[in-house]
Amino acid sequence: MSEINPLALENQLCFPIYAAAREVVKKYKPFLDEIGLTYTQYIALMVLWEHAPMNIKSLGERLYLDSGTLTPLLKKLERDGIVTRSRSEKDERELIVALTEEGKKLREKALSIPQKMGECLRLSPEDAMALYSILYKILRQT
Repeated sequence: MSEINPLALENQLCFPIYAAAREVVKKYKPFLDEIGLTYTQYIALMVLWEHAPMNIKSLGERLYLDSGTLTPLLKKLERDGIVTRSRSEKDERELIVALTEEGKKLREKALSIPQKMGECLRLSPEDAMALYSILYKILRQT
């Protein structure tokens, strides 16, 4: 009887998660190119469209991103006139991110992206919900 190789790529749970994530992000690219955003900018804006203004720490926690990734992303969005960054009046150490009018308008351009992505991925609603549930179970453990 042959032994299972613990280091074989096909025996790793991490690999299909990693590869699938890359493929999904690749499918987003043409839709995001149309509105001038990267995937990371898009997910940051999704949080801001729902919760802005908010502090950078909270934004990073929601996105599972550290400040080293988030700061250059927000600086670029600020240069592009999509967000503003300012110090909190309550605590000067806290940086607050808010949407500009341009950033709010961008939401309208992005509204069709989730449906387009659903068509690209071709998962049944049941499979999509099962996958969503399993992935968030993993994320909640971190």
